[in-house]
Amino acid sequence: MTPGCTTYQLWMWLERPGEIPVGRLGSCAFPRGWYVYTGSARRNMAARLRRHCRSDADKRLRWHIDYFLALAACRILYISGSQVPECNLNAATGGRIVCAGLGASDCRSGCGSHLRYLGAAFSLEDLLEARTPQGLDPEIRT
Repeated sequence: MTPGCTTYQLWMWLERPGEIPVGRLGSCAFPRGWYVYTGSARRNMAARLRRHCRSDADKRLRWHIDYFLALAACRILYISGSQVPECNLNAATGGRIVCAGLGASDCRSGCGSHLRYLGAAFSLEDLLEARTPQGLDPEIRT
């Protein structure tokens, strides 16, 4: 990822629907399909992303996104970085909110959630077409 990136997006595929408790938010139902999570890290971006990508069963669930990533059917397929502020990038992502408040407990912009559901018809090609022209620094993970 390019130095200076403070915002990142995890582009994830959820193979099967799931319903799980997400910390204090309570139980959330997640339909099958594509999701994007927008987060930020002013320091230690690489460590934050490595932690998100870890799949070990004993990983402490610290952030809301950890609960979603703990779903066995969830895979991170693409990571992008940006210098665009977190809430601006989240707002430009589109999609819909399926778990109110997820990743947005400190959000002052009224995002509602920093996890967006894009649907099952969305594709990686759509993602590359939509994101690359906006100056994001993509890293492909499979």
